[in-house]
Amino acid sequence: MRNRIRAFAVLTVAGALALAGCAGGSGSGGGGGDAGGGGDEPLRVVAFTSGNQTPIGAWWVKAVEEQADELGWELTMVQGDFDFQKMNPAVESAIGQGADLVYNGYTDVASIGSIVTAVKDAGIPMFAIDAGVEPTDAYALNITTDQQGIVDQTMGAISDAIGGLEGKNIMVIGHDPHAGIRTRAALAAEAVEAGGATLAGGEIQQVVSPATGRTEALALVADYLSANPDGLDAVWVGWDDAALGAVQAVTEAGADVAVTGVDATSEAIAAVKAGTMLATVEQPWPLINDAVLEAIAQWRSSGSAPSNFEEEATTLVTTENADDITPSDQLG
Repeated sequence: MRNRIRAFAVLTVAGALALAGCAGGSGSGGGGGDAGGGGDEPLRVVAFTSGNQTPIGAWWVKAVEEQADELGWELTMVQGDFDFQKMNPAVESAIGQGADLVYNGYTDVASIGSIVTAVKDAGIPMFAIDAGVEPTDAYALNITTDQQGIVDQTMGAISDAIGGLEGKNIMVIGHDPHAGIRTRAALAAEAVEAGGATLAGGEIQQVVSPATGRTEALALVADYLSANPDGLDAVWVGWDDAALGAVQAVTEAGADVAVTGVDATSEAIAAVKAGTMLATVEQPWPLINDAVLEAIAQWRSSGSAPSNFEEEATTLVTTENADDITPSDQLG
């Protein structure tokens, strides 16, 4: 499972891209499927992310800027701050000024329809990291994490911790506007019901805003425990910040409730090590970013990408391996 991404090249990322810049690739503007930036011309890349204010988004911006400098790209980086009315026109403008490809970081395809149109009109490819959870022809390649795998790992840990799911009460907390969280929360709710457990509250409990996710999750769990003392066995949460709110509610209530999160932030890993959180999940973003760069190298040399959608396996973080995990908010 760890290496579900196909090996696009045996060279290092930097070496592969450097060699690809000298190999074939006849087009300088990227129209009609030609690999742009051929010969000695720098590759013109427009990169953008709406999530630059998150630790992972900020890491990606820095990583791409460093790689662009190393590889000699002509890079335009647009940081959107979750403001699509501001970001999308800025990306479209950058494409209009000349680009060979676009690199989307952590922005769901549903939010960038006008950018997708601009990319297609320019006849250039768009590569992406964690920019949707299903195949789409909007991308030459999008690599994300295995959402079903995340649910299998976390629900498996919950089942082991509470003696099986049958007859238990389990809360699922999600946030529908985020494609990954929406998908894995729905899969988690299905797993709860398939395992013979009751979905606490009768449905997925929704957090309205990621900015207040911790306090919202705290309130959701605290209110449920207040109304149902000893009536909750586990809380599955789609991301760590909200999971930490659930942990606080459980701790304050003095309840014996297993809580899992996703993201492997430093706070969540500390909670796992302290025994207040059962588990979180590491998503291997540096590995995925390298794989996208290898695919770009292949595109430069051949004019095509290996596929348009890949999923990478994740790692369940528990007390047994927590010391070996680099927190996602400390990637760089």
